[in-house]
Amino acid sequence: MKLHHIDHVAITVSDLQRSIAWYRDVLGLERRFQDAWGDVPTMMCVDETCVALFVSDRSEKGADGPRDTPSLHHIAFRVDRENFEAAQDRFRDLGIEFRPADHGIARSIYVADPDGHRIEITTYHV
Repeated sequence: MKLHHIDHVAITVSDLQRSIAWYRDVLGLERRFQDAWGDVPTMMCVDETCVALFVSDRSEKGADGPRDTPSLHHIAFRVDRENFEAAQDRFRDLGIEFRPADHGIARSIYVADPDGHRIEITTYHV
């Protein structure tokens, strides 16, 4: 068996429309497969990778759960150096706080989506 790539990561969200807007307007993902699947799941994609949004029946923030139990830690999107800089400018323009990290061979910035899921934008072009 030879895997090609991750097709999608599925997360739960508390407000579907708010999350669609955030992934579209902040990260530039486009909605796909709506004619086939409707809202379940809502697929927000870039190239061949998607984030599948499922509405949660949980009311607490941070739907990925406590950090001491098995859960989704974060979602990382790789970009080139130019788009890494552009992402920082975009987050600043939108008033979205982000945390930078230098990983030696890569640099990243981290933001949170409306439900507290951690999103990483990373580049190996340092």
